Amino acid sequence: MSDTTLNDLALPKGSASSWTKQDTVWMLGLYGTAVGAGTLFLPINAGIGGLWPLIIMAFLALPMTFFAHRGLSRFVLSGSTKEGDITEVVEEHFGKGAGKLITLLYFFAIYPILLVYSVAITNTVLSFLTHQLHIAVGTDLVTRGIFALCLILGLMSIVRLGGDFIVKAMSVLVYPFVFALMILAMYLIPNWNSSVIDHAGSFTDAISSAGFYKTLWLAIPVMVFSFNHSPIISSFALGQKKLHPGKEDQMASKILLRSHIMMVLSVMFFVFSCVFSLAPADLIAAKTQNISILSYLANHFDNPVIAWMAPIIAFIAITKSYLGHYLGAKEGLHGLVHKELRQRGKSISNTKLERYSSIFMLITTWLVATINPNILGMIETLGGPIIAVLLFLMPMYAIQKVPAMRKYSGVASNAFVVLIGLIAISAIFYSLFA
Repeated sequence: MSDTTLNDLALPKGSASSWTKQDTVWMLGLYGTAVGAGTLFLPINAGIGGLWPLIIMAFLALPMTFFAHRGLSRFVLSGSTKEGDITEVVEEHFGKGAGKLITLLYFFAIYPILLVYSVAITNTVLSFLTHQLHIAVGTDLVTRGIFALCLILGLMSIVRLGGDFIVKAMSVLVYPFVFALMILAMYLIPNWNSSVIDHAGSFTDAISSAGFYKTLWLAIPVMVFSFNHSPIISSFALGQKKLHPGKEDQMASKILLRSHIMMVLSVMFFVFSCVFSLAPADLIAAKTQNISILSYLANHFDNPVIAWMAPIIAFIAITKSYLGHYLGAKEGLHGLVHKELRQRGKSISNTKLERYSSIFMLITTWLVATINPNILGMIETLGGPIIAVLLFLMPMYAIQKVPAMRKYSGVASNAFVVLIGLIAISAIFYSLFA
């Protein structure tokens, strides 16, 4: 990166506003939304590609995560009202037609992630019952459907407690989760082996191979998905308007940077520890079994600590990320409905809309969890590229077109964000037509 980009990573001048307890809650809430199912599948997809692409991705993780989410936060903050969420800001800046289109994109950038999590949590619990508790669980659709329904109903009951409760719950769950994830990553160190190094070869040979760039290209959407917490950014930005009026951008950047540093360091240490503990063939087997890396570790090692700790960590991670992404999916869906009804001269009460959207989320996530599609395939073809349009390209476009955001133009980080976004989007065409 250029000096401009490196300097842009530093905290903004004048960001020395006093740090509050609510800022800590938001910092951990952002972390809790990002670190979930995507993180637990990242070692599989990144590790299969080999050591050198994994190292490159480790260096890209912080700048691509921070710059992109800061751009989306600034976009929401650019709205003229304190209550306008991302769907309202889009309509304010781009008009009703474009507003409806981008709101639709916002919904479809987040909603598929709920589907991914519904599959992941069902597979995690069924794997735990089978391998750790040695309970014979049927593999037929009826049995799987019953388990999936019970799990999703449990998550939906937490959702009913409200958005503020979800943010607080995620911030509380972060402490034991980060501790357990780091303990597990360190616990795996005695199992590190040289398999991934033996298969890597020299860096010179790697970069001269077309396979290296193909691997890196296809891994970008998974990286985008794994560190994504765009669903909570709208609520986060609105929270900063209320907490730090006049300094909301400075404090938002400060909170985001601290959260992202914690996120990248912990996640990449966990990824490297998992990759060094397994052989490339093991990672391929985990992808084939359609389970998270923690479930695979629990079944792979003859170690009671790993066998019991890994599935519990996976369950907590997926649960809290499901809750965070539900907020974003609901916000997008409500925005679509309100815009459509407003155009027709009609309206609907928030209570009724809340009820209908909950029923829709419940039925669709339950059906997908029962069918059990390939999770990594969903991430590669749906999650990463669609998120990239919303998270990487739309805020950068707004910087050029929206007067309130033009003050952020002219920095190298903007070009970097656009480049990563285009790479992530282009990868979908290979995944669909290869």
